[in-house]
Amino acid sequence: MSLSMTPLPNIGLWARGSGLEIILLVTGAILLTRFVTWLGGKIMDRIDANAREDDALVRSEASKHRHALASVITWVTLVVIYCVTGLAVLERLGIPLNSLVAPAAVLAVALGFGAQRLVQDILAGFFIISERQYGYGDLVQLSVPSLGDPSIGTVEDVTLRVTTVRTADGEVVITPNGQITQVTNLSRDWARAVVDVPVPVAIDVNQVSDLLRQIGDEAYKDEELRSLLLDAPAVMGVQRFDVDHFQVRMVARTLPGKQFDVGRMLRARIAAGFLREGINLPATTLETARVHQAD
Repeated sequence: MSLSMTPLPNIGLWARGSGLEIILLVTGAILLTRFVTWLGGKIMDRIDANAREDDALVRSEASKHRHALASVITWVTLVVIYCVTGLAVLERLGIPLNSLVAPAAVLAVALGFGAQRLVQDILAGFFIISERQYGYGDLVQLSVPSLGDPSIGTVEDVTLRVTTVRTADGEVVITPNGQITQVTNLSRDWARAVVDVPVPVAIDVNQVSDLLRQIGDEAYKDEELRSLLLDAPAVMGVQRFDVDHFQVRMVARTLPGKQFDVGRMLRARIAAGFLREGINLPATTLETARVHQAD
């Protein structure tokens, strides 16, 4: 009977010592993670607020990078807190950490083979953020081998593992960083709206060029459109000949990410201007060429 009763005082002593320490460690870790999450959210909200105050139309490259960096630092800090707390709890449970070195090495090798894609995603995310390839608020085009068409949308979140993009249709596309083979940043420094205008071959080229220059000058004088433009739209001349029409190209440099808005406004003005001059455009609609980003 005496032998069966001896563990009880030891359990009570352990509960008052290491057991209490474990409870305090877990509680402290929970409170600390909540604080880190709250602080990270406050910092990102402050970055967003400063970006809106600096420029309501375009977010600076520095603010994009700071937003992504704050998100990654928050995520890494949470992982460190969880790992340190787990090791401290194991130590207070009486499990010698030295004896875990060999099993941990075997487990690391197994995870290295089984989680190659996860490691690839994290490494790719590290280089995306460190090289400032894109950041929160950027308009990007992501090419993924498993998808036929690239995803085009606004970056809503960048972590070491995934990139979250919201498309123009409101869909949220979450892509592992390691699966991204090519990134086209459509909002770096400045962008370019390119509009190809199909004109019947019977119309004089000089007349069309003069009309497009006039439309470009009128568009640049419009306050709403001028706030999106870096300079007046330019006419680049004839780009292509077809059987019944030729194409004249108009180009406008815009603020980052505003090339699509400018392209729509220019097409509407071109269609109205040609109709006013009695020039009937072919059945082919005004074509917007591939949008170029800054070099």
